[in-house]
Amino acid sequence: MMTEFTPVASFFGGTLIGLAAVLLMALHGRIAGMTGILSGLIPPTVPDWNWRLAFLAGAVAAPALIVGLGGYAIPFQSDVPTPWLVIGGLIVGVGVHCGAGCPSGHGVCGIARLSRRSIAATCVFMASTAVTVFVVRHVLGGFA
Repeated sequence: MMTEFTPVASFFGGTLIGLAAVLLMALHGRIAGMTGILSGLIPPTVPDWNWRLAFLAGAVAAPALIVGLGGYAIPFQSDVPTPWLVIGGLIVGVGVHCGAGCPSGHGVCGIARLSRRSIAATCVFMASTAVTVFVVRHVLGGFA
């Protein structure tokens, strides 16, 4: 299992994520946690649903524009069976609920605000990820 190393694309992508988070906080006083943004849209029960829709539309449209206009795309392939992906997604969803936010909200915005809760949550996210990758790749032998 090979991991792509894309330092230039990663740098610019991270810069855009940081800029979006700063602008959302500066202009709307809101944290750019994708789960929190999405939760106000399904169903649209909050009065400020319009900026949430615009933010998510931009998160989908920007990569589509890069692929469409620049022809640049990182190919995606997963050797993991679909049922395992669904189970993993459900586990992540439960973790996001229990952790009072998603890694993007805690990691990008919470740490920037020096939130102790976000720092602790991000450390737990990262440790859980490291343990999961180790177990799947080295104990279970990966998915081939």
